[in-house]
Amino acid sequence: MTELRTPELLEAPAPTVRGPLRGIYAGNTRSVFLRGLHVMARTNWVVVLTGFFEPVFYLLSMGVGLGALIGTVEFYGVDVEYAAYIAPALMAVSAMNGAVYDSTMNVFFKMNFAKLYQQMLSTSLGPLDVALGEILLALFRGLLYACGFMLVTTMMGLNLSWTAVLAIPAALVIAFGFASFGMAITSYMKTFQHLDYVYFLMMPMFLLSATFFPIEVYPQGLQWVIQAMPLWHGVDMIRQLTTGLIQPSIGIHLLYFAAMIVLGLWFTTTRLRALFLR
Repeated sequence: MTELRTPELLEAPAPTVRGPLRGIYAGNTRSVFLRGLHVMARTNWVVVLTGFFEPVFYLLSMGVGLGALIGTVEFYGVDVEYAAYIAPALMAVSAMNGAVYDSTMNVFFKMNFAKLYQQMLSTSLGPLDVALGEILLALFRGLLYACGFMLVTTMMGLNLSWTAVLAIPAALVIAFGFASFGMAITSYMKTFQHLDYVYFLMMPMFLLSATFFPIEVYPQGLQWVIQAMPLWHGVDMIRQLTTGLIQPSIGIHLLYFAAMIVLGLWFTTTRLRALFLR
């Protein structure tokens, strides 16, 4: 994996920040984000593009193929076509995967091999600039996936309400939460093998978070565990939006991700400061 250095972006003048953010934020997140876009456009665009097809293939095989046998699934008292039931779940999974891959594997390489963050923090940039810039890159990738997947599901007639358009910003909220936590966790990793733990946790979330089956099919104790997982909140939130069956619980889902974003940013910023600004 080759990293391109674009020092002219990192040396862009930044405004002076006063107050509690002084020393951790230089107001120059734009430079980190633009550098990441430059690298993505030059070297990583094929990798980014291939990530879009995974949820589409799942939708075609499970939603269309298996859906022909299952028929409909009940969601908040309404029978929903199986393909329309799993499509929003796969959109949430796509947002999670894009954010996690960007904030773990890519960040691990930049931190431990390219030594990119050490170079960034030797300039006027602060750790919060770096954290926000990397997370914005993950959000951009999530936006591409969400828009592309929304186009596919719209063409297939799987979006059952006009509120489905709100699924795109909802997917960005999901990506923001996973990216902020992913980067914080990655800052503690020492070898590539540690990344396996992240993917080991992602698999049960993918399979159990009411992605393919209603949560009611599980025992009550397991339901509580599933409802504590972030992906379940994302799946249920986007499913409510695409079906138009909006429930008061959508507010709880948003609060869950808001807390996840704030805590993730705080941990990431604190960790980068401890590692590189001693």
